[in-house]
Amino acid sequence: MKEKYDVTGMTCSACSSRVEKCVSKLNGVRNVSVNLLTNSMQVEYDEQILSDKQIIDAVVKAGYGADHSLGNFSANVQQAVRTAASENPAEKEQKNMRIRLIISFVFLIPLMYVSMGHMAGLPLPSFLDGVENAVSFAFTQFLLCLPIIYVNRKYYSKGFQTLFHLAPNMDSLIAIGSCASLVYGIFAIYRMSYGLGHGDMELVHRYYHDLYFESAAMILALITVGKYLEARSKGKTSEALTKLLDLSPKTAVVERSGREIEIPARQVQAGDIVIVRPGSSIPVDGFIIEGNTSIDEAAITGESIPVHKQVNDTVIAATMNKTGFIRFKATRVGDDTTFSQIIRLVEEASSSKAPIAKTADKIAGVFVPVVITIALITAIAWLATGASFEFALSCAISVLVISCPCALGLATPVAIMVGTGKGAENGILIKSGEALETAHHIQSVVLDKTGTLTEGKPVVTDVETILSQRKFLEIAAGLEAKSEHPLAEAILEFTRKQKIVPAAVTDFVSIPGQGIKGKIDGTWYYAGNRRMMEEQGISLMSLDSRLNDLADEGKTPMLFGSDQGILGILSVSDVVKPTSREAVRQLKEQGIEVVMLTGDNKRTAQAIRKQLDIDTVIAEVLPQDKEREIARLQEQGKTVAMVGDGINDAPALARADVGMAIGAGTDVAIESADIVLMKNDLLDAVTAIRLSKAVIRNIKQNLFWAFFYNSLGIPVAAGLFYHAFGLKLNPMIGAAAMSMSSIFVVTNALRLKRFRVSEVSGESGETEKSFVQEAVLQSNDMIEKENQEVTNMITMKINGMMCPHCQAAVKKALEAFDGVTADVNLEDKAAYITGDADVQALKKAVIDAGYEVVGIE
Repeated sequence: MKEKYDVTGMTCSACSSRVEKCVSKLNGVRNVSVNLLTNSMQVEYDEQILSDKQIIDAVVKAGYGADHSLGNFSANVQQAVRTAASENPAEKEQKNMRIRLIISFVFLIPLMYVSMGHMAGLPLPSFLDGVENAVSFAFTQFLLCLPIIYVNRKYYSKGFQTLFHLAPNMDSLIAIGSCASLVYGIFAIYRMSYGLGHGDMELVHRYYHDLYFESAAMILALITVGKYLEARSKGKTSEALTKLLDLSPKTAVVERSGREIEIPARQVQAGDIVIVRPGSSIPVDGFIIEGNTSIDEAAITGESIPVHKQVNDTVIAATMNKTGFIRFKATRVGDDTTFSQIIRLVEEASSSKAPIAKTADKIAGVFVPVVITIALITAIAWLATGASFEFALSCAISVLVISCPCALGLATPVAIMVGTGKGAENGILIKSGEALETAHHIQSVVLDKTGTLTEGKPVVTDVETILSQRKFLEIAAGLEAKSEHPLAEAILEFTRKQKIVPAAVTDFVSIPGQGIKGKIDGTWYYAGNRRMMEEQGISLMSLDSRLNDLADEGKTPMLFGSDQGILGILSVSDVVKPTSREAVRQLKEQGIEVVMLTGDNKRTAQAIRKQLDIDTVIAEVLPQDKEREIARLQEQGKTVAMVGDGINDAPALARADVGMAIGAGTDVAIESADIVLMKNDLLDAVTAIRLSKAVIRNIKQNLFWAFFYNSLGIPVAAGLFYHAFGLKLNPMIGAAAMSMSSIFVVTNALRLKRFRVSEVSGESGETEKSFVQEAVLQSNDMIEKENQEVTNMITMKINGMMCPHCQAAVKKALEAFDGVTADVNLEDKAAYITGDADVQALKKAVIDAGYEVVGIE
């Protein structure tokens, strides 16, 4: 079982390391990951051995608070809780910190004036001026210091609590440092009081300018400044997730008992009929049963262009209905919607740790005790060399304050959160920090052909005939209209787009393994493969060379003939996606080997390889053997990524070091891959790898700064360069430097928000388009000319057709006019009408039949 918890009271990586250690010691815990940035903890455990309460108790015993996270609930529930609550806990914390900051500086400014104003020649009130008023001078500073200590008391309570648990953290360093300054100041007041009482003015002079009240207050104030700025910056790192949650639909309109009612979106049940009007959000996942529209899916896929949807098409929660009225049947609701899964994935990725982060946490876990030890050694060493107690104490306090490991704890989680958020904005869901880190090591990318490199469905690419283009396509459409062959649909879709009316076919016969035949106007026509033509005595000698060329290009030639001989060829192919060539080029540019796996024959595979310039092709591979090929590459010592559709490729996706499911927005592939590419675009795989490299580079920069800063800061603070260069760090400057270190790390991570996705260059896109579609575009031109020469054709867009009975009714209404032929297409919601008749009369006939005419072209 996997649960997420909110953990309170953590302030640095030593805290998160402590919580992780305490929970991981529990019997039954399989895996635990604590995230300082999100103040959350993910625990995978055996619920038969361990209970929820035991986990929370372990965190409380360690000195922190724990409760169930909102992330365990659906996006709708999370949003409802956030709405019901007066304010977000993070916002509340930020508000409290701002109040603390204001109060701290209200008292810090007069404190600094009193303690250091005279050094700048500023006047002091007479009752504070001069050695004779030393106690009043010191006591006034002490009183101004108290409100600052009170509002920042959290550092003391948490710091000493963790110290007594023998697990000191950042707060412990601050508490010890500022408390030492404060206690020394109080001690100085007593010593000056004794000196004044006994007339020992030398003793008074010694302590007069070494009070350290301003250091105690300044340390607390500057740390609070750093924490406040850090909290604000951290808030920006989760903007992508916040934006997604804001898109969560609040209400839904459903049909129940014949009435339309508006209910909270989280109450929609599977099977409900949901109504969505233009401008409204889709509340749950489902499929359209009535209407057509354009839907903006940018929130899910990152694609800015609205997608046309019609009956039987799927719709996804949190997308926006732009133009039309639709009714759809709910299939996935609550936690099961694609949107809820995305929210969960992004939250889990943000909360997860990359292996590089675990190393940093181990260092942070021992860092604080080491720093306290160094501070003690510093004080003892200076005292041993004859330095004054004040000097030794100042150096020890500086070591404690400058060494707070905030930057070390933030180095990784802020970069991961910004990186995964940036990916989510662009339809790339990275499921864990481990996947994000592994992706930057990738040496080989294995690509499935069908649906990954290609469109995944056959389309007509070439039309070659000895007849007129129009006549040939009428014959082809007539024959294929009655065929059940997979390629028949490609031909029919092509002819529909050309507004071709299929020829009437009689005596239709399907011949398995060969093709089909039928009579048109008393003449036998044939469509099929080479064997079909040869069986009918049709010679193909003149076409041998052309057929071989088409096969080499990866195309399937459909031959058409009649009793008089061969009539022409329609070439059908699963065409390469417009962005595939550019994606392969960019992968190779990064030094990554590109391998294509396909079940197709070697000839077709080689054609795709040549077209896309792929390094290696492995053809005739069965789905179950793909996993073996991935393992073979891994045995060669390569880090392998697999990009596939996530269903039949599931074993290979699981075997790969990084599995990427492409075009899997509403698929079960969300569970089977490490990275989910919501758009059906291979360039997103390139973007995912580039994003991984950018994030890991950012993490390394952050870690280098954190280690470099501490390595440089501790020796300076300890006074190692004092004798050689006169270099000594005041505790106040140390506190300011420590705060700046944390702010630097967070700001550096925020640079990732400027990351840009991979795009197709204009030249590459043009080349791809012309390569695949040149023949189709030429065919369109020829058909247009023939349409003008032969007859008038109009396209009538019709709403309300739901079944073949509706289709037949519209066809009957239109063909009641003399000389009119109508091809009514249920899928296109259109009638393609040929003949001479009054358009308004045709429109009236359709309306009288009970349907709505929405457009005539």
